[in-house]
Amino acid sequence: MIENVLYGYRGEVRRFLEKHGVKIGDRVRIERRDFVVEGILMPRAALSEKQFIVIKLDNGYNIGVRFTNNTKLVKIAEGEELKKYTPSIKVKYNPELPKVSIISTGGTIASRVDYRTGAVYPALKTEDILEFAPEIMNVANIEAEVLFSIFSENMTPELWSRIAEEVAKKIWEGVDGVVVPHGTDTMSYTAAALAFALRNLPVPVVLVGSQRSSDRPSSDAAMNLYSAVLVAGKAPFAEVTVVMHGETADTYCLVHRGTKVRKMHTSRRDAFRSINDKPLAKVVRDKLVIINNNFILRDKSRELILENKFDGKVALVKTYPGMSGDVIDFLVDKGYHGIVLEGTGLGHAPIYIFESLKRAIEEEIPVVMTSQCLWGRINMNVYSTGRDLLAMGVIPGEDMLPEVALVKLMWVLAKTRNMDEIRKLMLTNIAGEINPRTVFSTYLS
Repeated sequence: MIENVLYGYRGEVRRFLEKHGVKIGDRVRIERRDFVVEGILMPRAALSEKQFIVIKLDNGYNIGVRFTNNTKLVKIAEGEELKKYTPSIKVKYNPELPKVSIISTGGTIASRVDYRTGAVYPALKTEDILEFAPEIMNVANIEAEVLFSIFSENMTPELWSRIAEEVAKKIWEGVDGVVVPHGTDTMSYTAAALAFALRNLPVPVVLVGSQRSSDRPSSDAAMNLYSAVLVAGKAPFAEVTVVMHGETADTYCLVHRGTKVRKMHTSRRDAFRSINDKPLAKVVRDKLVIINNNFILRDKSRELILENKFDGKVALVKTYPGMSGDVIDFLVDKGYHGIVLEGTGLGHAPIYIFESLKRAIEEEIPVVMTSQCLWGRINMNVYSTGRDLLAMGVIPGEDMLPEVALVKLMWVLAKTRNMDEIRKLMLTNIAGEINPRTVFSTYLS
């Protein structure tokens, strides 16, 4: 039982709620001169504004209602007694289904409301997952664990290494696929990191997230997770992928190659898109439809090679009008080992940072050029600016996304600091990050 019936409320607002005899979970109507709102009284998070009352509307969204002297409250219905969540579902094993390991790193996917704080938190024990998405038991035998639980903006190269190591352990133990729930904001970075770290993959590794938590009616969590498990257990390819909604409705999910995907919208459920490539497949309910036949086949006899070292002293720098070479000089002076430029157009940078770039390259700090345009590939031979940068020793990033080039350079620098070897590796397609020809695809169907 939750001991504090008005968790998070303090002072005048708490006294107001106590006066009206309400508790968390009760249905209430709040009236002010300017509006009336009705919903479920929710806990107030510790860091939220003190003068607000939190209400969950019938559409699933939470709102904060500012408490004023003219605020009126009516208790409409008694809420159910709030208890700590305990999953009731039992894990079942079906010898005819593949075995899929779920390794949680955090994020909105498969999250629940903590009624002690009002916060949404990931609950990714095996029973937790099966209770909110029991249909995945029809697809695979599930084992789940929480590796760590962080906001994805706090991801680091060191944590990429830990995820890769844990995924490798599960694959060496013989699972048929691995699913990695992850926050969406930096999921494409982690996908790229795993694509480079897990060489010679025998089975799929699938990153999955959700834009909306499972307590909301519009949540994409269950469908995304179900699709990810299906891909991990049954897809014919053995690559690192990202599985997310393919459109705003609940029609299908898309399977993106981990080195060719980016989050393209802050909040839409179909935020993820394959860039300079087609998605590998789409999942329509229980059916996997192959879209792109250019993939590495699943083969459990293949021996996984773990190369999970990353050099964190690499910077991603966006060029812009008026940019100063001081930015590059600062990185050199601070001992950075590599720089990825997000240049303009076909791969250009302002002439007034050339001297600083020369200095970096002369001090054997590789500089890799990518484009802010995202779609298309750089071609530094077209204009004199690009040719000058090539002559200086800047490495062309082909059609790599800037963040993928960043992760790749981190991975390469952990293997070698020889400039010739770095250039050779950066220009080699290792994990599908470079397409031999430009592909324009905004696949939507």
